[in-house]
Amino acid sequence: MADANTPRQYQLYHQSCYGLAPLADNSLEALITDPPYGISFQNHDWDRQLPQKQIWADCLRVLKPGAHGLVFSSVRLMHRLMVDLEDCGFIIKDVLFWVYLNGMPKNRDIALGIDKELGVESKAVGKYQYVQGYKKGGADNYYSEADKHKYEPGSALGAKYKGAGIGLKPAYEPIILVQKAREKGLNIAQNLIKYGTGALNLEETRIPYPKGETKVGHNPHPLGRVAANLIRLEDFQDGYDKFFVVPKVRQEAEAFNHHPTLKPVALMQHLSRLISFEDQTVLDPFMGSGSTGLACLALNRHFIGFEIEKEYFEISQLRLENLAKTLSA
Repeated sequence: MADANTPRQYQLYHQSCYGLAPLADNSLEALITDPPYGISFQNHDWDRQLPQKQIWADCLRVLKPGAHGLVFSSVRLMHRLMVDLEDCGFIIKDVLFWVYLNGMPKNRDIALGIDKELGVESKAVGKYQYVQGYKKGGADNYYSEADKHKYEPGSALGAKYKGAGIGLKPAYEPIILVQKAREKGLNIAQNLIKYGTGALNLEETRIPYPKGETKVGHNPHPLGRVAANLIRLEDFQDGYDKFFVVPKVRQEAEAFNHHPTLKPVALMQHLSRLISFEDQTVLDPFMGSGSTGLACLALNRHFIGFEIEKEYFEISQLRLENLAKTLSA
């Protein structure tokens, strides 16, 4: 349950999100959440299945007419999650792609597997140190403690398939943009007047022009371009389209935070700006370690989060308490 001493700007519930029992119908302006992907990430039990469809019906119930939602997913099961969202009454509006350069390849050399199947011993050709570049501080400060052996295929057939693998390096995650239908009979302007929902906050999420760049377009906006459905923060030097790229979080960026699927606060701020306005309330029924809540506090949004795992709930509490103290200092 929410702590009675919790500041009014955020409410945290250490309980299942199913039902969203503490929340009233048509009471919230936005939904941002990173639910289980159903891919058994790092063999975690909580990620073995997609969420039950009930939670999306619950979210639809508590959101105001016209409210938008952003739901993270995986490439492999995004289509099934989209069907669940649509079946529960949400309108699918778009899919945003969070692009990052530091995804970790999930692969192995199939040629060595061929050697094993053929009963041929693979050839040891040296040793190497495993450099884990996504650790805090980057590749320069993290190496495996022991050298690892490097092998090459010993069979002729293995040599033919040397270097063959099973997948590409991941470089994006999809984020499904959904919307609850506006109140029947209301146009967008009327819905905004009545509920404060129905439109994206494009003004607050514009992409600033790079230094020295001439403003572009038939009616250039002083704040920059309209945000795209490709999100990045690092410059790709493509010379044409401009986006935000937000790198994945370095592990243990905070000593106490060991959540395995931690999302960057900068990313959650961009998303919070996109589908909400100041003083509105954002719901996250799968709060995890609270990155959405941190984004909301920093942007003068209210936040409501649910998390059933005690260790992650306590991490969220600590992170939000620390930020609240900093902001009030």
